Amino acid sequence: MYAMAPTNDHGQPIGQDLAGWTPPDPITPITLQGRTVVLEPAHRMQHTIPLFHALRAGEDSLWTYMPWGPFQDAAELGQLIDRLNGLEDWVPYVAIVDGNVCGLCCYLRIDPPGGVIEIGGISWAPSLQRTPAATEAIHLLIDHAFALGYRRVEWKCDALNEPSRQAAERFGFTYEGTFAKATHYKGRNRDTAWFAIVDDDWPKLGARMRTWLDPANFDEAGRQRRRMSELLIGS
Repeated sequence: MYAMAPTNDHGQPIGQDLAGWTPPDPITPITLQGRTVVLEPAHRMQHTIPLFHALRAGEDSLWTYMPWGPFQDAAELGQLIDRLNGLEDWVPYVAIVDGNVCGLCCYLRIDPPGGVIEIGGISWAPSLQRTPAATEAIHLLIDHAFALGYRRVEWKCDALNEPSRQAAERFGFTYEGTFAKATHYKGRNRDTAWFAIVDDDWPKLGARMRTWLDPANFDEAGRQRRRMSELLIGS
């Protein structure tokens, strides 16, 4: 890519001109409406109890790679929602399917001046895991971020969290490397695997994601006709 870079008056390669790009505004929490899922800004009073019961239905292994959980009671989960809402660079959402709260996900490390935003804190109840609604929830977050003018959407996870790595690649995120000893949680070291999608790639990736989500891609029993990986490689 460096061979195609423009050069300055000194003959040095430099980055592409931003062509009038201006930093987006900070994220304003709004409801994101999909066909199979709705993402609502998380509120303690409205969402804590149904979210607690939905997540409690899952296995404790759900929390292995999360910095929080499992929750002993709804009050502890409510405290987390309050804490996330109190952070300047986080916006937590709950996922709602058929009127039922069934998951938590977040924008985090929101950096409007840099045009960078991360998606994480994903905690899906069993009813939402590995469903089209779960995929659509991620699509809604990515698409909304780019529509607001962000240039880069990141996905980071414990490098040992193979399901999260596979999910990132399935959605079209590009693996960019692993940062050794990037952080720690629950008394353990975390090497962090970094993935990203940039705005130049989203039109194609987003279109293919929507193709996978189209009802025509599923048979009468709800089984997918083509996998996301097949669509992402254009086969």
